Amino acid sequence: MLKQQLSDDLKAAMLAGDKPLVGILRDLKSAILSKEVAENKRDQGLEDNEIVAVLKKEQKSRKESLDVYQKAGEQERANIEKYQLEVIEKYLPEEMSEDDVKKLVDEVVSSLEGDISMKDMGRIIGVVKAKADNIDGALLAQIVKDRITA
Repeated sequence: MLKQQLSDDLKAAMLAGDKPLVGILRDLKSAILSKEVAENKRDQGLEDNEIVAVLKKEQKSRKESLDVYQKAGEQERANIEKYQLEVIEKYLPEEMSEDDVKKLVDEVVSSLEGDISMKDMGRIIGVVKAKADNIDGALLAQIVKDRITA
């Protein structure tokens, strides 16, 4: 379904002559195709949750590039990355708010027995992600770290 939506939006962008949108949508379809080939799922295609994982990887890449370009003072390139990031985010499910993530982390940490240390960070993150996968990984890591060190 998500793959079909990308295809439909690509066709519409091509008909409208929107070259920047066509470019990013082609990049996304290419990343999805690459994942399908890598997992030998070319014929049946990826499930929507697998496509979301590909899109999140693309989102992360664009965020990193945006940060690099902004620090380097390359505003034109930063604007391109920002636009691409906005397009990608339209196809991703809405992420949990910071407050909701904090509540979930507190719930998981309170369910663990004994003292919590930095060694438990990976385990806590794993449990939280198993409960809700629409969480920004960097935000989650920071919240868990803050909770452990508090």
